[in-house]
Amino acid sequence: MEAERLRRATKPPTTNAVAVAAPPPPPPRSTSSPAAGEVALKTSLLVKSTKLKREAPEVTPAERLLQQEREMIEHLSDRKALMPVGEIAKGISYSEPITTGWRPPLRLRRMPRSRADALRRKWHILVDGDDVPPPSRSFGDLRLPEPILRALRAKGIEKPTPIQEEILMPIVPGEGPFGLVVCPSRELARQTHEVIEMFLAPLMGAGYPEIRPLLCIGGVDMRTQMEVVKKGVHIVVATPGKLKDLLSKKKMNLDNRRYLTLDEADRLVDLGFEDDIREVFDHFKAQRQTLLFSATMPEKIQNFAKSALVKPIIVNAGRAGAANLDVIQEVEYVKEEARIIYLLECLQKTPPPVLVFCEHKADVDYIQEFLLLKGVEAVAIHGGKDDEERKDAFKSFKASKKDVLVATDVASKGLDIPDIQHVINYDMPAEIENYVHRIGRTGRRGKTGVATTFINKNQTETTLLDLKQLLIESKQRLPPILADLDDPQEDDKVAIAQQSGVKGCAFFGGLGHRIEACPKQQLQNSVTLARARSDYFGGGGYRGEI
Repeated sequence: MEAERLRRATKPPTTNAVAVAAPPPPPPRSTSSPAAGEVALKTSLLVKSTKLKREAPEVTPAERLLQQEREMIEHLSDRKALMPVGEIAKGISYSEPITTGWRPPLRLRRMPRSRADALRRKWHILVDGDDVPPPSRSFGDLRLPEPILRALRAKGIEKPTPIQEEILMPIVPGEGPFGLVVCPSRELARQTHEVIEMFLAPLMGAGYPEIRPLLCIGGVDMRTQMEVVKKGVHIVVATPGKLKDLLSKKKMNLDNRRYLTLDEADRLVDLGFEDDIREVFDHFKAQRQTLLFSATMPEKIQNFAKSALVKPIIVNAGRAGAANLDVIQEVEYVKEEARIIYLLECLQKTPPPVLVFCEHKADVDYIQEFLLLKGVEAVAIHGGKDDEERKDAFKSFKASKKDVLVATDVASKGLDIPDIQHVINYDMPAEIENYVHRIGRTGRRGKTGVATTFINKNQTETTLLDLKQLLIESKQRLPPILADLDDPQEDDKVAIAQQSGVKGCAFFGGLGHRIEACPKQQLQNSVTLARARSDYFGGGGYRGEI
């Protein structure tokens, strides 16, 4: 009862008057509710973005991979290893190449462009650059001194090779030979030094002024090198580490060096050598003329040369990184445990000398010991042996006193060993460019050679695809295991190659993969990551044992 009474008391009284509807409240102004405006703005951007994506042309998987490759190549080309730190810090750059007093003969300067192009097509020479001189078929066109020409004829060298036809023209300056030659291995540096001495001896005998060369490598007595340095040096042949050591100790300077040659340039600017090379170049005091030589010159190195050099001229004898067509390549599937026995059978294919390559030092020592026990005259070379052992082994093999040389890849870069008829790859290298360098030790000077390679389940699919494509390009016989190997991304790779103009990997030249699957790039990334991780945990500093 009490609740009913209260309800009636609070109820408003009703009247008979007509109720007038109150006007609706005005709509809220947009400025009074900032949250609502933000929501509207976000929605409009989302709609606009969706609309743009719908209107954008459809990107195929091949185009997407191509764009990723371009970004990776641009990233890899950022660092210019051939620019000294001092020049970078001072903002010094050169727009014109170094001037020399040498000019091609008038006959060559007047050669029609069509005639020069015809000669290049005949010898499969590819050139890229401005003001490329025409090729020459005579050493006399280089205006070399007569004693050097006589020394060439005595060696049976009558005409330049196809690559020499083109490269000797712009790189022989004719002025004082203040040159530096940098090589990746001691054996290659020693061989280059011997060739230089061979040409300097006739000049001395003909009464020319003395030109003193210096071999600057590890394992050589420092006092012997210093005696040459004190007399004054004209030509230095060196490995990066030893040269950097001499320069840092101020035993020698590069103030007068104007001509620089990097042999096996792709290796010298690779991971592990780049910092040493940069430190060495920081000792140059003026502009220099730079030459890069290599049997494998992938797109990465060519882009690097174009960005770091001044108006470079690129000369290729055929495709850079292609295998020597004078080498018969035989690929055999051999089980891991059966390789050492099958090696003895392969040694019967050709008469000596024979070169056997391995990836690991332990395998080199094991194979040499096995061959010696079987009565085979074998010597070995690898980075773990001292300089005297390496020198004696290489010298005896080159003089045909030993029949077999077992070596790691230190013997695969640029070494010229005459009459090698057979190269055996005891294991297939992970990088196809190492394979090209290895088999290039035979089939030299127009002769035919044989290269036998053992493969098994330890090789990755990428390595086998690279090998397969290289054999196809060289028109070699495919073993069944490679013939049955299919590439799941073959269609995409063909489309990318057509659009980019680059077949295979632009990082180190393999034809069976693209740069995103490059094993060399992946290895370098893992090494860089490991270094960063060790630095994070204090590696190399106090309590760096962690």
